[in-house]
Amino acid sequence: MKAFGLLTCAALAASMALPAGAAEHQKPVNPLAGVPADAVTHHSMVLHGRTLKYTARAGTIVIRNDADKPQATMFYTAFTLDGGSERTRPITFLYNGGPGSATLWLRQGSFAPKRVLFGNGTSTLPPPYRMVDNQYTLLDKTDMVFVDMPASGFGRILPGGDPKTIFGSDNDTKAFGQFVQRYLTNFHRWNSPKVLYGESYGTPRTAMLVDYLQNQGVGINGIVLQSSIINYWLASSDTYAGTSTDDWQYVLGLPTMAATAWYYHAVANRPASLATYMKQVQAWDMGPYRDALARGAWLSKSGYDSIVSQMHDRIGLSTTYIRNANLRIDGARFRAELLRERGLELGPYDARYTVFMGENRNEDSPQVGADDASIDAPFISTTNEYLREELGYHTNLQYLTTAGGIQEAGGWDFSHLGSKTLNTAPDLAEAMTSNPDLRVFSANGWYDSVTPFQTTVYTLNHLGIDPRLQGHITYGFYPSGHMIYLNTQALAQWRGDLGRWYDSLLHGK
Repeated sequence: MKAFGLLTCAALAASMALPAGAAEHQKPVNPLAGVPADAVTHHSMVLHGRTLKYTARAGTIVIRNDADKPQATMFYTAFTLDGGSERTRPITFLYNGGPGSATLWLRQGSFAPKRVLFGNGTSTLPPPYRMVDNQYTLLDKTDMVFVDMPASGFGRILPGGDPKTIFGSDNDTKAFGQFVQRYLTNFHRWNSPKVLYGESYGTPRTAMLVDYLQNQGVGINGIVLQSSIINYWLASSDTYAGTSTDDWQYVLGLPTMAATAWYYHAVANRPASLATYMKQVQAWDMGPYRDALARGAWLSKSGYDSIVSQMHDRIGLSTTYIRNANLRIDGARFRAELLRERGLELGPYDARYTVFMGENRNEDSPQVGADDASIDAPFISTTNEYLREELGYHTNLQYLTTAGGIQEAGGWDFSHLGSKTLNTAPDLAEAMTSNPDLRVFSANGWYDSVTPFQTTVYTLNHLGIDPRLQGHITYGFYPSGHMIYLNTQALAQWRGDLGRWYDSLLHGK
């Protein structure tokens, strides 16, 4: 998601500085002097005929370095059911990805007690936007803490804080690990059932974080991985520059194209059930199609012609286009080509969204994210209204949708486990092995070409863990994109699946 303006570290430091001419012997400025106080409010809602009374807390937790010096603040919004038992009531920590993104998308769109109304696969009307009590909330199953990464949202790098020690995969894991432990301490939740929930880059964060926390003695019951990118080695090079350059990216991306073609009625003899169709496509994709790409020049002419025809039937592009691409179509080219005759480009995060690009569209360089353009305003506008007015968090700071200071730190450092290409599958495997009761829920959107579902399935089936632990991974596939909650039909289905999953966590099933 795009940044929504930045309050620089220098500007914040200047606002807290000593007045000109102050004596040198005066005490140094308290770096926490400008941090707003937490806001606590009380609310109620009716869910399935039951009145839920809950407390909302909007506030910050300070992240410190090894010398216990304040480095940054992390903003969060917590929703806790009144009267719940601290020992038996689950608590879930939720966060978006980026890396760099604040967590307004999950908070305003998914399972919080309130959600914003927006266009489902279409653009959203201009303001005023509406927030409503969320009939899909998970509040009846778990308390929820929506966490903005350091220096995003209303969080900031503090005077004296070093961005280079905050941004980057390993630093980020330590920051979130510190946040979770400080929250558990501050609110007496150490012995509560605990769930970590990450979306997008939040999924590799979760894989690293669950292993990190468990090694620190923090018990975790389950993790939710939404729209995963666990292993960047398998990522498509059209989405993540400098990653995969071999044929696996085409194999793992094709089922998403087939699902999208099905959505637009562009497949041959279109089946009624998408889920059933996807099973057929996945079998063909990992069999004949993968084999054809592996054969390269050894593939016979008749075999090549057969694959061209079968690809056309499944992804809806012309046989000429498929031949010119030598059977290898990446996500960007597919999104530009499928509806080219109508002048439309598909959204990378959610192909149900389209934007008019006209005849001069450059297929290799997407210019506009149709999905971003449709949701940014309602999410950002209602975030500011909700936090400032309904939850009473009083500050003149700007809510940063993207963390300030990443570029000053030299960009995000993806290095982990001795590799500059991030692969967190080993972390997840270690976490599941060291805690054989850990449960995993993998949620995937059919129309998401940024983190294709087949890549996730392949990754999770190649963790190298005890085969018995594979049964601890639950999959959900939904008729939506990267942000699954943008489709209310998918959100309803997903809420039911997650509700049952939370029940199984508490009963050890």
